[in-house]
Amino acid sequence: MREINYREMEFNPFNLLGREWMLLSAGNEQDGCNTMTISWGHMGSLWGNNDPTVVVYIRPSRYTKTFVDREEYFTLCVMDESFKSQMAYLGSVSGRDEDKITKAGLTRVFADNSIYFAEAKMVIICRKMYASELQESGFMSQETIARNYPEKDFHTMYVGKIEKILARDGEYLRK
Repeated sequence: MREINYREMEFNPFNLLGREWMLLSAGNEQDGCNTMTISWGHMGSLWGNNDPTVVVYIRPSRYTKTFVDREEYFTLCVMDESFKSQMAYLGSVSGRDEDKITKAGLTRVFADNSIYFAEAKMVIICRKMYASELQESGFMSQETIARNYPEKDFHTMYVGKIEKILARDGEYLRK
């Protein structure tokens, strides 16, 4: 893997999040780490600096939230299609109960202030800039709450500044 400049990248962010999914991870070698699968979020720029940012959402019950809250950095890993079953597993089993990363056959890499996986085809390393719980009063439609939050377990939204992007040679670069 090598570092690439976001200005030279070419990909469809809707496919990247919606179809390919990502692993959201945080932690360190000394205090532990965890990961979870995400299939929605946002990519863009925020707050006038034209710095690239991501927005991810984590429910309060997710074990990974403990690590994202504790750490300054988190990562997003894009995996090959061949990892779809492992990603489904990582999104449905809690790291509180077992070492799901090892069970999924992933190789931890502790670097750049966080954790990512050697098997990833792209790694997005993010520094947290903002975190806030979604508020019931902010929803314009009660239907959204009824469908997504029947237990009122609203996600926490995290904005991360993209500090570095690592990719396999040739992946996601303009041709």
